[in-house]
Amino acid sequence: MRILHPFVPSLAVLLLAATGAAAQGVLVERSEIRFVSKQLGATVEGRFRKWKASVDFRPQDLARSRADFEIDLASIDLASEESEAEVRRPVWFDTARFPQATFRSSALKDLGADRYEIAGRLTLKGATRDIVIPVQLRRDAAGLSVAEGQFTLRRLDFGVGSGPWSDPAVVADDVLVRVRMVLPRAG
Repeated sequence: MRILHPFVPSLAVLLLAATGAAAQGVLVERSEIRFVSKQLGATVEGRFRKWKASVDFRPQDLARSRADFEIDLASIDLASEESEAEVRRPVWFDTARFPQATFRSSALKDLGADRYEIAGRLTLKGATRDIVIPVQLRRDAAGLSVAEGQFTLRRLDFGVGSGPWSDPAVVADDVLVRVRMVLPRAG
């Protein structure tokens, strides 16, 4: 069994800025979706190079707010072409059959102090699961709104890593997903 750098996206994810504007884009070049997993006890980190997001955040009307994401799974970056090719195979992401992971928010909850929970449905490799993503909003040095959060995905819930790779002692079931979204200035 050879070691590879597995991943489970996360994705998903989310976040919104406290600008109150509708139909916001995300500054993808300043944002990121990253993940951390364990394989045979060693930490494996990666990210996705290609994804898009549509955010409509209305702090005064959270019922009408939404966050939708599409992640190109073949754009995985593990800093190893061999590992990236392996993860695209059917045993992992099966990008030929399931090229994208998607997240569609269903509800946002204000937790106070610029913290929110974003509930929604993550679809990965043909499986859809409900997830909740905690998000903290802040302003960066340039005055842009930044939403950051992290959550844990269970890769086996999505059928990622089969055969010998399905053993959590070999590749951990839990994958930490970190998101950082930077939103443009309103206006």
